[in-house]
Amino acid sequence: MGWKGTVRSIGAAVRAAERDAKRRQRELERQQLQFEKMQELEQAAYEVEVYENHIDVIQSTHKECSPPIDWNKIASSKQPTEPQRSNDNESEARQSLKSYKPGFIDRLLKREEKKRSLLSQKVDEAIKKDEVNYKSSVSKWEKDTGEWKESVAIAKALLDGKAEAKIEAIENLQPFTEISNLGSSLSISVYDNGILEATINVHGTEIVPSKTKSLLKSGKLSVKNMPKGKFNEIYQDYVCSCVLRVGNELFSAIPDNLVIVTAVDELLNSQTGHLEDAPILSVAVSRSTIERLNLEAIDPSDSMDNFKHNMSFKKSKGFERVERIDPEGLDCA
Repeated sequence: MGWKGTVRSIGAAVRAAERDAKRRQRELERQQLQFEKMQELEQAAYEVEVYENHIDVIQSTHKECSPPIDWNKIASSKQPTEPQRSNDNESEARQSLKSYKPGFIDRLLKREEKKRSLLSQKVDEAIKKDEVNYKSSVSKWEKDTGEWKESVAIAKALLDGKAEAKIEAIENLQPFTEISNLGSSLSISVYDNGILEATINVHGTEIVPSKTKSLLKSGKLSVKNMPKGKFNEIYQDYVCSCVLRVGNELFSAIPDNLVIVTAVDELLNSQTGHLEDAPILSVAVSRSTIERLNLEAIDPSDSMDNFKHNMSFKKSKGFERVERIDPEGLDCA
């Protein structure tokens, strides 16, 4: 499959593998259209379910991932076979002309010559059709061959650890769309030793609700300020979930065995007067470790202990600034 075909198939696979929390989110969005028609208690139950689903979604970002690309298979793939000319249509038309035997009615009405002329004309048309089909096949083959050359070139460059190829692959695959939709942006850089670092810009106050919603015994809606400790814990899970997701997506897109994923809260930095690029979490994510984790069952925050990471977090205060993981000394093999 060519490079562009690979990208299309990955996008389709990701959409098909959408996790339960995201599917429920879409159902709730559809129900929003009927919200105004609901009775008060129905509206209350709906608002609570939307709130709980949002918390579930932001804490389970790591549970989805694009299917991995087998770059070794692409690098060793064979060039598409060049099409050969075919005269199937011409042969069929000539056979019809050759086998034509005028019947009694044709001879009686003197239609033999006309019939032979029509069959001869069909031979000419068949020759043109064969030529059109051949040119169309060649055009498709040239397109497929161009995509094949492109995909093989980028596969070999990735397997050789070329930084430009890593950036190009990620830009083409665009595996971080959902994270962007949740309010984070992401940038990619590659160090001199070949280790890739993804930096996520996260905004806690835009992601985690400031209010909690629950139902009273009466079925009515209760809205309260979210306790600071609860806010911080949810935000920590969200950040760690995003880090796991980004690391996993990178391993699906490129053949590296180790990447650095760093989270930066620019809004928090600006409020406290810190440098804008001061991280709140930096993790050296290894392919072998993340493949061993049960991503459906883990606690995102607790899972950071499986990796070399810099994180300073307290429930009462939230994140504190930390240093980025130093790529020097890390083994990217």
